[in-house]
Amino acid sequence: MIPLKDDNPTTIFPIVTIGIIAANILVFIYQFSLGPGYEKFIFTYGALPYEITHGVDIGPQIQMPVFFTVYTSMFMHGGLMHIIGNMLYLWIFGNNIEDSMGHIRFIFFYLICGTVASLTHIFLTPNSKIPMVGASGAVSGILGAYLLLFPRARVLTLVTLGFFIRMVKIPAIVVLGFWIVFQFLNSAVASGSEGGGVAWFAHIGGFFAGLILIKFFKN
Repeated sequence: MIPLKDDNPTTIFPIVTIGIIAANILVFIYQFSLGPGYEKFIFTYGALPYEITHGVDIGPQIQMPVFFTVYTSMFMHGGLMHIIGNMLYLWIFGNNIEDSMGHIRFIFFYLICGTVASLTHIFLTPNSKIPMVGASGAVSGILGAYLLLFPRARVLTLVTLGFFIRMVKIPAIVVLGFWIVFQFLNSAVASGSEGGGVAWFAHIGGFFAGLILIKFFKN
């Protein structure tokens, strides 16, 4: 299931949501403009669990405490489909969460969910030297918040089952419930490995952070 649009109107212009999307796109363009320097950029500003748990910078050197890569990594992506997926979910669901709490609180909510997501992955893979990048953890927090606030909102969804392809409106609780179950299933399959490069537990950590924090951030 691929969500395309919800029918949940907002009362304020989602300037922060749009700003975050724009920042991610600009960083993505810059990443791939580096050519051969792309990998160095990823290892410099991506969050390496080993560096954070051991408090060391194994290089390339970064001119800030290594913990700050938890935040720089939120605006980086590993490929075109990676950023498209994250920004699609952020665009569909982020505006309503920003609307529910206001611009400033939404910024803090987004960053805190992303931090919890990253720390979940770091805690479970403390010696990993694979850089973690992507807005997935923070966006997962938005999904958790949306599920709690708007479970009955209708989401236009592209459903594909083999040759069956159809667009239908499905309640958010079904779309996002399917999403979190998918994360748990993949995390179970990937348990004890690097998970094919996907930080499934970060998604789960961010999702539950959003579920818990929304009650403190919403108006």
